[in-house]
Amino acid sequence: MPDPFRLVFTGTGFAVRAALEDLIAELSAQGHDDYLQSTTEIVLGEVLNNIVEHAYGPDRQGKVDLCCESGPDAIWFTICDHGVPMPGLCLPPGRPAQVDGARQDLPEGGFGWFLVHRLAENLDYRRDAGRNRLRFSIPYRPVPDKDGPGPVAK
Repeated sequence: MPDPFRLVFTGTGFAVRAALEDLIAELSAQGHDDYLQSTTEIVLGEVLNNIVEHAYGPDRQGKVDLCCESGPDAIWFTICDHGVPMPGLCLPPGRPAQVDGARQDLPEGGFGWFLVHRLAENLDYRRDAGRNRLRFSIPYRPVPDKDGPGPVAK
């Protein structure tokens, strides 16, 4: 993207879906490949839905500010909201969920932050003046040695 691309939208599930569609259309228009588009959609889908569900929750809504800009090896994303802070003022560790029990005991969640940590790089979370700020990059090409076998570029 030659210039930063910015979206500001209400923190609702429908608004997140529309924002993702707009962003993926912009990435496509700029000529970015399927790998970058799909990786971006997975990572941002997890992050933005977590903002809706946890930072704002069912009883409040607020704005989400999403900015992306091209770097030499990756696209950089900065996401800001005025929801509640991350527990402990830090990112979840991104460990895989335990799935070795009985089917009815499998967790409902716990997979999202694992994917975010696996696919994104340079994750940085800060809380400043009542605002959450998450910054990260998604490389233009997969990093093959990052924590074992990764996605394969087409």
